[in-house]
Amino acid sequence: MEFVTVLVRDPRIQKEDSWHSYIDYEIFIHTNSICFTRKTSCVRRRYREFVWLRQRLQSNAVLIQLPELPSRTPFFNMNNPNHVDHRRQGLQEFLEKILRDALLLSDSRLHLFLQTQLSPEDMEACVSGQTKYSVADAILSFASLNRRFPIEDEEEKKGKNDADSDSESSSSGLGPSDDSISCGCKASPASEES
Repeated sequence: MEFVTVLVRDPRIQKEDSWHSYIDYEIFIHTNSICFTRKTSCVRRRYREFVWLRQRLQSNAVLIQLPELPSRTPFFNMNNPNHVDHRRQGLQEFLEKILRDALLLSDSRLHLFLQTQLSPEDMEACVSGQTKYSVADAILSFASLNRRFPIEDEEEKKGKNDADSDSESSSSGLGPSDDSISCGCKASPASEES
């Protein structure tokens, strides 16, 4: 049975400059789904990147009612643990709902958002073919450079000479295909357009 576990955790205050700070959250993904290029990943994202993701998903899936993000409140206080945790929970619920929808799962931006540290601008460039690297390349190179999962290291050692290891292909054992790896799941070309 396929599963996708997503956790939004470890909020941290980041200094943008001497006057501005923001909070980012770690997004941890663990899955056995063939929709994902990497089976485990960990990235950090801030609230406004979630806003960008929701807008892009909505523009590509007009007929789907996307879940709401936790509201942006003028009274949000990043030094108030209750405010921060309420937002963290809302972001996690948003991603959990998104990841249950097959059409949304076919959007390359979602996979880049969840499994790379690319900026929204770089994700758009990658999805529209304006980069030297594909979506899969971005995800695989990010994961190999920033691995935080001892279990993946062990799996890679066991499967180093095995072309069907997790880090090389989907769990179908059929090996990667350009369609399935480029955006995580097979998608119609329409879902790739801006």
